Amino acid sequence: MKKEAMEQERLRSSHIKLKSMVINLASTTKGLAFIDFNKDTETFNDTLIKAFPNGIIQSDDTENQIYIKQLQEYFSGTRRSFNLPLDLRGTPFQIKVWKALMEIPFGETVSYKFIAERIENPKGTRAVGMANNKNKIPIIIPCHRVVGSDGRLVGYGGGMEIKRTLLGLEGIKISEVDDRVIV
Repeated sequence: MKKEAMEQERLRSSHIKLKSMVINLASTTKGLAFIDFNKDTETFNDTLIKAFPNGIIQSDDTENQIYIKQLQEYFSGTRRSFNLPLDLRGTPFQIKVWKALMEIPFGETVSYKFIAERIENPKGTRAVGMANNKNKIPIIIPCHRVVGSDGRLVGYGGGMEIKRTLLGLEGIKISEVDDRVIV
């Protein structure tokens, strides 16, 4: 029996310079599907095809304008929340975690344990961390707002400097001594 060919999917990509970083993003007909940081076009496209093996990448700032505009507003300090269509792809558990992350208010941080309890899986702290790691839409799904239970910055797919930058944009102070959120 022949395997049916998987349908190809159009990925609309854009690259924008905001503050000291380049934001690479891609959307589908369903919504924003991917954000990455500081990649040249070729590297970003390679990353995107790994995440969406059936994707056909097309540069399209016009179709991505809604996403670009809201990210620009966030980085300029005039936007505190996002109202965007998203194309979430993950396991039911990951999607549950990502939805809980979207409830973390601008300018606040919570622990992995808090999220695990919030989704009624109090022993799932590590699983929450892994779901954070699989988040393909950082900033919009604000995994940068999750810190260790002792308030220290821990892991971030985009790198710790970007996590510090994003938290700083939201007015969150970080100790230079031990990377703890200053309350």
